[in-house]
Amino acid sequence: MGEHPEKLLDHVTEIQALHFDDTQESAWVEVIQKMDEVYSDLIRYEVDLEQKNAALEEAQRFISSVVESVSDILIVCDENGEVQQVNSAMANLIGKQSDTLSGTPLKSLIADGNDDHLSAVLGGWVNNEIRDCEVKFQTAGGVTDIFAINCSARLDHNGKSAGLVLTGRPVGELRRAYEALNLAHRELKQVQQQLIQQEKMASLGRLVAGVAHELNNPISFIYGNIHMLDVYYRRLAEYLKAIHNGLDASKREDLRKTSKIDHVLSDLLSLVEGTLEGAERISDIVSNLRRLSFSSTDEPQIVDLAKVVNTALRWVSKRGRRQEEFTVDIPADLFVSGHEGQIHQIFVNLIENALDATSGLTAPQVSVEGYQAGDSIMVYVRDNGPGLSDDVASKVFEPFFTTKKVGEGTGLGLWISYGIAKDHGGALKVANSPDGGAVFTLRLPCAANRSAGGRSAGGRSVGKQASQDAGVGQ
Repeated sequence: MGEHPEKLLDHVTEIQALHFDDTQESAWVEVIQKMDEVYSDLIRYEVDLEQKNAALEEAQRFISSVVESVSDILIVCDENGEVQQVNSAMANLIGKQSDTLSGTPLKSLIADGNDDHLSAVLGGWVNNEIRDCEVKFQTAGGVTDIFAINCSARLDHNGKSAGLVLTGRPVGELRRAYEALNLAHRELKQVQQQLIQQEKMASLGRLVAGVAHELNNPISFIYGNIHMLDVYYRRLAEYLKAIHNGLDASKREDLRKTSKIDHVLSDLLSLVEGTLEGAERISDIVSNLRRLSFSSTDEPQIVDLAKVVNTALRWVSKRGRRQEEFTVDIPADLFVSGHEGQIHQIFVNLIENALDATSGLTAPQVSVEGYQAGDSIMVYVRDNGPGLSDDVASKVFEPFFTTKKVGEGTGLGLWISYGIAKDHGGALKVANSPDGGAVFTLRLPCAANRSAGGRSAGGRSVGKQASQDAGVGQ
């Protein structure tokens, strides 16, 4: 780095002082040395200055090339709104040379009737605001299309406003870009709708297959029972007709044996009960489907929880499960507020789900435990099955979701139970038990006028009710 001129003057002064000191012969040698140093410093200073000028010129060329390469129009104005510089895009648009536009008032470039739009924007540069407007420019050949202009303040090296910078492009390009984006958005929405529709159809297919299977079993059972009832009816009608016609005792007894009247009479009750059970099963399936669109509007009732759980266990036990598979711990004084039929449906679904989880085990076990906790009743339905994976646990309450094969379930039971609990002001959750298996936690509001009936210890009702009435062992 070369020395500054002030330092060079110091060297010259030093030389002059040595020149007038003619008492020493070595002064001329020092003068020559100092002159060499000054010359060297001047050379270094000149080289350094040339390098800086070259770098500055390169930076200017780079900035100029960038500005000229921008396809958007660019206008730089001073604080009085006069043009200082434009890029080639703006010059070509106006049809004039860039240098001829310098000093031109910006408003003179705006087509008549459009300057008002720009005036509001020009006032924003004082506060360093960025504003947008749409204007048309005046050219030698007429008026341009509408340009979308973005205006922002230009700051000097002290950070103070020194003018305005305007950039813009034809609105037509923006509109075409917007239309292309809008078209892509519409196509994406159509694809999404198609995917949703396909998923609905797939879910509907699973639902129809499951419901068809669910309905086919009780309908086949009812059909078989009705067929037998028709056979029994014909036998009884023939037997009664023979009696009314005065058939003698020996022949009547023979007819009684050949028509198996005793067997018919003993089997009639079971056929009627089986037919009613099948009809109830069909009614349950239809109720599940109706819940997809309808909600109960009945007034809530005071429901005996122990009674509902025992009834649900009695229903489920008809599937041929052994009594020792069930453990019940429901105090006799727990009452909830809600709809008894819907709460019954929750427990039927939860217990059947637990039984399905334990199918195939050598020692399946399902337990139902309930107690009062403040203003709520907490019920836990546990099983000793394999438990739930994280993926299944996150989807178990979704409609139509099931891990069963097609035809073995509709995937509506737990979803319906979740909705019933929510409608009752409660909640239904699922987690894996630390001891293994899954545990469903049902929270229901305690009946206000019966909640004081329970004996609680630390917020938990104590007591255990045997379920002999339900045919379920402890």
